[in-house]
Amino acid sequence: MLVENPIRKKLLVDKLTAVWESSVIATHGFLNENDIIALRPFVEAAIREIDHLIVAYENQGPVGFMGISKDKLEMLFLDPVCIGKGIGKRLITKAIWEYGVSYVDVNEQNPNAEKFYKHFGFTIFERKEADEMGNPFPVLKMKLRE
Repeated sequence: MLVENPIRKKLLVDKLTAVWESSVIATHGFLNENDIIALRPFVEAAIREIDHLIVAYENQGPVGFMGISKDKLEMLFLDPVCIGKGIGKRLITKAIWEYGVSYVDVNEQNPNAEKFYKHFGFTIFERKEADEMGNPFPVLKMKLRE
């Protein structure tokens, strides 16, 4: 079940931050424990403040989420046990068709994410040497093919 723009109480933010952390540990091997600890406050703030937050639930608990601002997918994370179950597909499809998402940034060192977005029609149009916070993690800027 997908829930759009739920009330962002501390308990939900904490649960989604835990989903983010488990997802990042499983998919972002280039980040070390200190990187994850440093990023956590920014992720919590983004979850609280993003324009559109869509949460995927399974068995009464959140197992994934995405955040959208204007026409850009700012974040999409799944509990690692849910990767490959079609939840990411449901989220990105909703983002494209209902929210008009046409842009996403992907860490270059996360080739599975790049492949996922390419499957849905995104192509790379720019590469940045660092992420938005200036960290040395190359970012691929992708846009939806027209």
